[in-house]
Amino acid sequence: MKLKFRLLVLFLFQLSAANAQNWGGGVDDEKIHFGFTFQYINSLYKVQKKADWRNPFNDPETGLPLTDTLTALYSRSSPGFGVGFVVNGRISNHADIRLTPTLVFSDRLLAYTYAQPTKVNMPFSTIDQKVPTTLAEFPLGIKIKSNRRNNFRAYMLYGAKYAIDISSKKKTNDEGNDYLYKLLKNRKSYLSYEAAFGMDLYFEYFKMSPEIKLSYSLNDILDKSSPNPYNSPVDKLMLRHVTFSLFFE
Repeated sequence: MKLKFRLLVLFLFQLSAANAQNWGGGVDDEKIHFGFTFQYINSLYKVQKKADWRNPFNDPETGLPLTDTLTALYSRSSPGFGVGFVVNGRISNHADIRLTPTLVFSDRLLAYTYAQPTKVNMPFSTIDQKVPTTLAEFPLGIKIKSNRRNNFRAYMLYGAKYAIDISSKKKTNDEGNDYLYKLLKNRKSYLSYEAAFGMDLYFEYFKMSPEIKLSYSLNDILDKSSPNPYNSPVDKLMLRHVTFSLFFE
């Protein structure tokens, strides 16, 4: 009886190991394979203020103050989402190179609190400046993988990303607006460095990978071409993204 039980356990163990190696559709053994991704994104500015950021904004033509004194200037987190493709090149059993072009829809928020309300017919002292963006992103990274344990493998990813805003110009057209109704604008393109942690989960015919990634812009993304009350107090705007992704390969 004991011998039969041991043989049964050994048989089930071998069957499980064999199935584990076959699951995932053999995607890890391919030189190049493809997939797709869905992303949830949280955007936040890192604000570097000027030394005199509290000072009222003066009309460039008359020199008269158009705003009251600033008491606070800070970023609010804002959600977004993205969809994209995966192009994965196998380097070795423990390393891949990955390109994941993605279309991202995300808003960015910067809040300005004044000592007294600034805009006419707006009886509150805090103004939110929203920067709506539609980004084409091109992240390129190296994926470092652990050994596979049955149908699980952990990994880390390091890389860089080029992003360009492809939003309609109508969203940022404020040429005829008074200074108080100008828009906060960002540069059209920027570079970021990225780091991520994730895990590969193997199913019978595909692989799913949940991943958390941090992105930090390398350069100032503030558009200073047209001085207004919203870009004048800011010295630099850096961008941070926290992205949760699901990859299917």
